[in-house]
Amino acid sequence: MKIQYLTFSLLSPFVCNWVSGASVEDSNKNEVTERLLPNVIIIYADDLGYGDLQCYGAKNIETPNVNKLADEGLRFTNMHAVAATSTPSRYSLLTGEYAWRKKGTDVAAGNAGMIIRPEQYTMADMFKHSGYVTGAVGKWHLGLGDKTGEQDWNAPLPASLADLGFDYHYIMAATADRVPCVFIENGQVAGYDPTAPIEVSYKQNFPGEPTGKDNPELLYNLKPSHGHDMSIVNGISRIGYMKGGGKALWKDENIADSITSHAIDFISQHQNEPFFLYFAINDVHVPRFPHERFRGKSPMGLRGDAILQFDWSVGQIMKTLDRLGLTENTLVILSSDNGPVVDDGYDDRAEELLNGHTPSGPLRGYKYSAFEGGTTVPAIVRWPKMIQKKGVSNVLMSQIDWMASLGELIHAHLPKGSAPDSWNRLGNLLGTDNTDRSWVVEFAANHVLSIRTKDWKYIEPNDGPRMITWGPRIETGNDSIPQLYEMKKVNEQENVAAQYPEKLFEMQTLLRKAKLGQ
Repeated sequence: MKIQYLTFSLLSPFVCNWVSGASVEDSNKNEVTERLLPNVIIIYADDLGYGDLQCYGAKNIETPNVNKLADEGLRFTNMHAVAATSTPSRYSLLTGEYAWRKKGTDVAAGNAGMIIRPEQYTMADMFKHSGYVTGAVGKWHLGLGDKTGEQDWNAPLPASLADLGFDYHYIMAATADRVPCVFIENGQVAGYDPTAPIEVSYKQNFPGEPTGKDNPELLYNLKPSHGHDMSIVNGISRIGYMKGGGKALWKDENIADSITSHAIDFISQHQNEPFFLYFAINDVHVPRFPHERFRGKSPMGLRGDAILQFDWSVGQIMKTLDRLGLTENTLVILSSDNGPVVDDGYDDRAEELLNGHTPSGPLRGYKYSAFEGGTTVPAIVRWPKMIQKKGVSNVLMSQIDWMASLGELIHAHLPKGSAPDSWNRLGNLLGTDNTDRSWVVEFAANHVLSIRTKDWKYIEPNDGPRMITWGPRIETGNDSIPQLYEMKKVNEQENVAAQYPEKLFEMQTLLRKAKLGQ
């Protein structure tokens, strides 16, 4: 019997010519499919700002590997993460559903139960069902186990990434500043030390365990600037309380090496079959304590050193693809989960040592904020075999669309109701279509929603404080009146709602319809 498969129905002649209804015998289907399907790697940075990379105009920092990736592909200047914080952005990316539609998608504790539920159809499910081997390496921050606070960290977890479509995972449960400070590999603590059973609590400390608040003399690596004064691991105090771990506890200076080596191993092991890798790098999230190879190498202190370490991790992946002959047919997407933050809880002199560097570039706001600096992120796409027109794209895009777009690329069949907010914008990603998304929705840390088109942005009213209240010197974007900005002026300084009432009503209507899924 003859079969037809992998026929592209989109984009441009060069894509359609790449696969034009290839007919093969059933016995050869797997071999030809594997040869035609591109490998896909998403490199997802943590708290990396629009202005933090050299190819985006960063001062005082060199990022040659990211620069090379940009030179060989497309660099986007109008890409938006869904949210100004980590957990909701990651949830939206991997499910194609706006996190603000679902309760419990705020910044997750380290002992949160699974926020993406096993019955949800994920990006990993999509790739797996399309013949890919799937892997997740690095920061997770979307919960593990069935219920918050009820995990037994000393045994295999009954619910983990294997239930979400990932064949392999080596992850941090949450962030580096939250306990538990151990890696989870395929549903259980990697390198588990039976002599030091693990206990985790976000309610109270364990008897006799030191904390950053009570035992500052034990903080030999980093001290907190605000918060982050609970359990101490590796001479750094964290959020939450933890006991045990022993030899399984990570050392912050080795996190990048560990997750990068596991990512390389995954690529090497699956070089002869199509693979999808979600590589969620820890940098440049706090606590910033990079390997000694990078410390002192930038003029911006530990935050600058962490950006250098991020660039190194990217370079290691690129070198691995080159070495294995996979570069031509591997689609690499590099971006960040939200905008930057400078002082986010540790005394690392990040504010003091900026010396003219602007992590958000020309944009107003940072992580947590309703302003553009909270969600406008760097984004680079490289696929040498198919992206032939290299350069810079200012097309308006959102990470919410990556699931549907990549699904179109691999001809996935998504179940009814899955990825409900994700649109197929594959032409935007590959540079064959410069039509802007008609609007993108942005989600601030305080749950304020904004909607923007290419030319306008509306921020809904909120009576909350104008500045973040718990430490960072960051504008929230709150105002008790509606805010309307002309986006040709990227600094969002002049609220023109009063001057353009019809445009204000139009944008308010757009947001109302977006909330209804229209």
